[in-house]
Amino acid sequence: MKNICLLGSTGYIGVNALDVIKGKPGLYNVTSLGAGVNIDLLLSQIKEFKPKYAAVINFKLAEELKKKLGNFTNTKIVWGNEGYSEIATLPEIDLVIGAMSGFSGLLPIYSAVTASKDIALANKESLVIAGSLLMSESKKRGVKIFPIDSEHSAIQQSIQGHSREDIRKIILTGSGGPFRNFPVDRLAKVKPEEALKHPNWNMGMKITIDSATLMNKGLEAIEARWLFNLQMNQIEIIIHPQSIIHSMVEYMDGSIMAQLSDTDMRIPIAYALSYPRHLEGNTKPLNFLDVGSLSFEKPDIEKFRCLGLALNADKAGGSMMPVLNGANEIAVNAFLQRKIGFVEIPELIERTMENHEIFTIDSIDKAIEANQWARSRAKQILNTRW
Repeated sequence: MKNICLLGSTGYIGVNALDVIKGKPGLYNVTSLGAGVNIDLLLSQIKEFKPKYAAVINFKLAEELKKKLGNFTNTKIVWGNEGYSEIATLPEIDLVIGAMSGFSGLLPIYSAVTASKDIALANKESLVIAGSLLMSESKKRGVKIFPIDSEHSAIQQSIQGHSREDIRKIILTGSGGPFRNFPVDRLAKVKPEEALKHPNWNMGMKITIDSATLMNKGLEAIEARWLFNLQMNQIEIIIHPQSIIHSMVEYMDGSIMAQLSDTDMRIPIAYALSYPRHLEGNTKPLNFLDVGSLSFEKPDIEKFRCLGLALNADKAGGSMMPVLNGANEIAVNAFLQRKIGFVEIPELIERTMENHEIFTIDSIDKAIEANQWARSRAKQILNTRW
């Protein structure tokens, strides 16, 4: 039985991960759960899975959760970054599912890696902010990182049994989001509720907005570069509106391996948990007669400027990648709060990046410093410009 720490248990990935775990009794044991502010859902999860530990975002919510639990279980409640790191580094933990959203997932994931815990990773931002550090530590400690993102899971599946030196490139696919066919002038009028309607996936708010701006595809390219030890010129991004081919790997002889499946996150989650096995689950098999045709397009970087900004940040290197991430999180939040328009998201990110003097990321503290600088600078620009 594999002992699991699930960081982000009340989010989209977390809920689906628990569904996968519940479907395989005897294979996995939920030892600890980490959530944010949704303590009512966490409460029901604690009652069902009875973990030894649970973590929430602050002391006040921890006390509220303890009060609601009463004497129901012996689950120890902790809080904050220290609490998340504590539950991710427990001696008995075999695998940490990193499903916390954005920057908040970095420290507990880094702590887990330095404690030699294998990672099932859904938090791409941790690799964007501190990819060199995380990959260096994981290599030094023999930590395995199993990607949960459908695209990176597809790549991992497509390289199984093949020589890495034979890889010519990987092909990251993306749906193009809900505004793929919108003219630029229409994008200026987009409302948050429209951007939150992804055509194929039902995900959390931040990643859904990132998908609409195509920032998510840029972050995924950076993540893929670190995960699979590639150069950015070995990564091609194409739009595939049907989201059936989740990504592909092209080899030196022209062969292309692809992973196809229905749009169900339980498939990559299950593979990350059972790697390298493909265990039977309660997911729907893909029916090609229902799918019909598959189509592909080149991404429009001029219209969706966030993708280009992500690629530029990777090219600049160093602290520019955590700056990209921090500025993006502020911009997305500002859009959701209707403080800026959809087309102003890349404008705020770009202005923040232009204000930054790049430095080397040689410690986790430096990565955090760059990210926090970006968040502070983006807020300053936001307050003076809009």
